[in-house]
Amino acid sequence: MKQLATSVLLMATFFLSGCSTLKNVFLSESDASSAIREALILGVNNGSSVLGQKGAFGKDLILSAILPQDLQKVVRTLDQLGFTPQLNRFTTTLENATVETVAKSTPIFLSGIRQLTIRDAVTLVKNGGTSATDYLRRSVGDTLHRAVTPIMRNMLDQYNISQEWNKLVSPAKLLLGNKVELNLGLDNIMALLVVNQMFKKIEEQEVAVRTNAQARTTPLLQQVFGRDWSNVNIR
Repeated sequence: MKQLATSVLLMATFFLSGCSTLKNVFLSESDASSAIREALILGVNNGSSVLGQKGAFGKDLILSAILPQDLQKVVRTLDQLGFTPQLNRFTTTLENATVETVAKSTPIFLSGIRQLTIRDAVTLVKNGGTSATDYLRRSVGDTLHRAVTPIMRNMLDQYNISQEWNKLVSPAKLLLGNKVELNLGLDNIMALLVVNQMFKKIEEQEVAVRTNAQARTTPLLQQVFGRDWSNVNIR
């Protein structure tokens, strides 16, 4: 009788231990989906922290966004006319508007992620790389861009960007003609710059979560991204 009781106890212990082990060798759609959202939200928060700081958007990055075709000629001409300090002040002003747009747009990114319908989340976990960020970009990238644009427009108006640019380049207009005209869709262009830079930060964070244990700051991230699921069952 004693031997039977011992056997039952050992079997129960093995069963309970097995259940705990089994829980860790299966990846559910629910866990995968929740972990992907956590990783993306972490990327937005970190991206907002970095891009929301003064100096996050450099002069070259801003000028290449607003004058992609004629950047070098415009800058060279302004330099030759002695307007480099004014150009620097203008790009600093535009950067300030952009940084503020990042801060005001962060809730939009977070809301977009929380409302995101993630299909085949297990596959996204298994695919590695930046597959989750790529999925976010495909799913709601255009929506985020449209939502950020009016915020950027408002900030550009507050900083009088168009007027500041016209004052800066007025001495160079005879030499450069229409090349110095700001694009009428500046709010759209700069909003796209913000969105693209944010996606870059989200990508960087996703790669970090997948490859660096220290970046997995929650139990769920550790559980889902802390192992290789390529040969593990899903449920």
